Amino acid sequence: MRSDGARRATMVAACGFLLMALAVWNGPRTEVSHGGVPRPGGAESGTRSNRPEPPHLPGVGDLLWREVPADTGQVVVVYGGDRDSSDSTLALYERRGDAWERLGNWAAHNGRRGWAADHRAGDERTPVGVFTLSDAGGRLADPGTRLSYTQDEGAFVSPYFGDAAHWHDFDYVVAVDYNRRRGAPPYDPTRPEGQERGGGIWLHVDHGDGTLGCVSVPEAAMEYLLRVLDPRQGPVVVMGDEASLRS
Repeated sequence: MRSDGARRATMVAACGFLLMALAVWNGPRTEVSHGGVPRPGGAESGTRSNRPEPPHLPGVGDLLWREVPADTGQVVVVYGGDRDSSDSTLALYERRGDAWERLGNWAAHNGRRGWAADHRAGDERTPVGVFTLSDAGGRLADPGTRLSYTQDEGAFVSPYFGDAAHWHDFDYVVAVDYNRRRGAPPYDPTRPEGQERGGGIWLHVDHGDGTLGCVSVPEAAMEYLLRVLDPRQGPVVVMGDEASLRS
């Protein structure tokens, strides 16, 4: 059993902040969209195969779409604003034959300094790209996810736990597989590409403003994502500022 000190040490890399003490949605569904693309701040509800590939998702251009495996059946898209904005919208899509169905979208926040095509430890920006989603966890018990889930109240502690606004940040998290070891708990400190590339990028519960590099959504949205994301569908997240997504 780890000591409290060891548990808290695992949090130093959470949300891209290196070496620091670091349910379906039932609310109002006021969708904000533009040409079918959820806008920042909106709220609502690789092996190639022989299956026909559905069209691109709204707002996602060729550059990033080519990185989405053809067999992927679930895609989370984080639609950012401009490069330096921390406001975004997270949408969940599921494949239905030769089309994509949007299951819901929620107001979200990304890194407080915006987005980075070349993320580095401590830059307080969220990495742009396509990443798998494989491991989850949190301070609270498993809400019924199919993902690998680790509950640990000692390990999932916000670096700002002294501020009441952050007490529930890590009630639920889903690790974004950026510079991490898949199959390990989200707080695992291993950085295959080196510590300087940062890591600990998660989807987690929102606290009302920008993050250290993670993406945050309301707690009900996190519960929904955990219940719906299915490893058999090979879920991925596509995320970035508007210009990078559309390129």
